Amino acid sequence: MNATCPECEAALTLNDVLRGEIITCPECGAELEVISVEPIQLELAPMEQEDWGE
Repeated sequence: MNATCPECEAALTLNDVLRGEIITCPECGAELEVISVEPIQLELAPMEQEDWGE
């Protein structure tokens, strides 16, 4: 499957990805979440919030 990084617009070739999977763009290092596999759709992965024990 071919996709485009939403951060740097690099062409990505993805094999056997699942919806919800987090991948890293090899060009810019952005963490991307697979939103859909048919058709393939990527978005920037949400940043994890620190809990700080609260």
